[in-house]
Amino acid sequence: MNIEFHPEAATELDEAVDYYEAKENGLGLDFAAEVIATLNRITAYPEAWPLLCAELYPEINRALVKRYPYGILYSVEKDRIYIVAVMNLSRNPEYWKKRM
Repeated sequence: MNIEFHPEAATELDEAVDYYEAKENGLGLDFAAEVIATLNRITAYPEAWPLLCAELYPEINRALVKRYPYGILYSVEKDRIYIVAVMNLSRNPEYWKKRM
């Protein structure tokens, strides 16, 4: 199944990689590797992660990124997995909803 990013989700990923890389050389690459591993798990088992809020957003799942305080919000569609947000879990949890 193909993965497609909302443009703002792609920007979030880039900014997070840059942030971690600025903190420590190689840490951004490590973060990116964990995100890629999470995306691979999502692709292999798209329905394995819980719906974020079944009543309000019945099509949005959240997978947690290992070792980092991030979640990947996504929807499973007919021919793709659509990444809505690469979300810092310390951030306002409502910010991404305008993307729907």
